[in-house]
Amino acid sequence: MRFVLALALAAPLMAAEYSIDSKHSSASFSVRHMMVSNVRGQFSKVAGTILYDPAKVEASKVEATIDVSTIDTREPKRDADLKSDEFFDVAKFPEMKFRSTKVWKEGAGLKMAGDLTLHGVTQPVVMEVEGPSPEVKHASGAMMIGVSATTTISRKAFGLTWNRVLETGAIVVGDEVTVTIDLEALRK
Repeated sequence: MRFVLALALAAPLMAAEYSIDSKHSSASFSVRHMMVSNVRGQFSKVAGTILYDPAKVEASKVEATIDVSTIDTREPKRDADLKSDEFFDVAKFPEMKFRSTKVWKEGAGLKMAGDLTLHGVTQPVVMEVEGPSPEVKHASGAMMIGVSATTTISRKAFGLTWNRVLETGAIVVGDEVTVTIDLEALRK
């Protein structure tokens, strides 16, 4: 009980701005492969800022930039294909960006609407938010929070249209992609 109370008291009482800690943050995705399983991957370099106001969550904001060249699906050939102009085209579109436009409470959690820019196309998305966590003290002495947000997008809506139909009628890559951003952020 004391631990829970201490965590509750550690939460900021007013708005605070945080810098996303790239060393402890990532973005991941899951997409259907050949209509039989999910392939997962992640981007290891995420940067940006979070403005969080627990007393007025609707005033909160998030801006995040993801380095698409850091893609890792644990298969180097697939990673090279995904970086090519048939998919992400990292030479032309090296970053994916998210900028929130609205944050609100819904039930016990939060939702966040915003603009996701991927492959040179910007589309509105709504993310389910887990967190933010109560503030804790980082080893550096700075206060930090954690937050996770998930959405599902249509890759075709972002111009990622490459696909192939197999002789069985299955397609190689599904259209729906689940995207999750896991962030640790240090108070400025």
